[in-house]
Amino acid sequence: MPSQELATEASFPGVPAASSMPDWYPTLLHTVAQEVRVGRTRAMAAANSELLNSYWSIGRQLAERESEQGWGAKVVTRLSADIRTRFPEAKGFSPRNLRYMKSFAQAWPDFPLLQAPLATLPWYHQIALLEKLDDAATRLWYAAAAAQHGWSRNVLTHQISTRLHERSGQAITNFASTMVPADSDLAQQATKDPYVFDFLSMSDRHTERDLELQLVKHVEKFLLELGQGFAFVGEQVRLEIAGDEFFADLLFYHLKLRCYMVIELKAVKFEPGFLGQLGMYMAAVDDLMAHPDDKPTIGLLLCKEKNSVVAEYALRGFNAPVGIAEWKTSLADSLPDELVASLPSIETLEAELASEAARLQG
Repeated sequence: MPSQELATEASFPGVPAASSMPDWYPTLLHTVAQEVRVGRTRAMAAANSELLNSYWSIGRQLAERESEQGWGAKVVTRLSADIRTRFPEAKGFSPRNLRYMKSFAQAWPDFPLLQAPLATLPWYHQIALLEKLDDAATRLWYAAAAAQHGWSRNVLTHQISTRLHERSGQAITNFASTMVPADSDLAQQATKDPYVFDFLSMSDRHTERDLELQLVKHVEKFLLELGQGFAFVGEQVRLEIAGDEFFADLLFYHLKLRCYMVIELKAVKFEPGFLGQLGMYMAAVDDLMAHPDDKPTIGLLLCKEKNSVVAEYALRGFNAPVGIAEWKTSLADSLPDELVASLPSIETLEAELASEAARLQG
């Protein structure tokens, strides 16, 4: 705020007192400070773009030399040492980072033409995309999502590890028939199937209340899994209907859709009868809590498992917007048994990584 900025500046010795400034000075200070912030942000973005272009150019030269002359890792090690000798203040030219530059150029042969959204992501985001993903289309999907949502590198790697691109927008819903097209598309993209709650620690014999308490306990991670736009309102939200009390498991407000979202948790397989209870909660929230400008409440039913065909039939003729999805505590829970059996063990992965590291150092 202008007053805070003014007070901070006035603490410098020899600076005229704030009381001696004209009435319009706080406004001037505020607008100039805004320009400084915007300028610094643009400068950082431009610097990042230049850094990536420089790394790409270096990587392209390394890749071309390697392809034409077949040299090994020793050249990279020597090059790293010589660059750091000539530019002692420079950072980012370790042998490992030079190899990342080469991989970066090989992954994006047309990087100068691609630019956005790739050019907006910091270098360590780029490394995560290179390390965790193999194909360009999937890398671009995560790059766009990271740029749009402002993901940190840790969030980006988490979303990749849970295969978000395969789960996003996959819940079974009736949004297309119960919402206007613009809202239904946004609502559909706000869903996932399955939802992966890999931060939970529960016994096999857990209840729905156990699940709810764990999700509330880890509400920040829960919100991350739900996606951008969700604001937590409460758990076990009391709804009084004609003197009777009912309690909705979890209540959220979606800032982009401008509506409440009731989430009901089930520790069992989906049953069509669950929709009646959820529909009643949604109607009660509309009547008792929603503002006249809010859009109709959306329901999301998260079950331990579901028969997709049964879920689709159950939603036919249901007039309120509802989504049905599964929840898992591990992504492996949603894989076929034969695929789970074929996954390498942690020990195998560690051995392969150690072998690869030794090869790169060679």
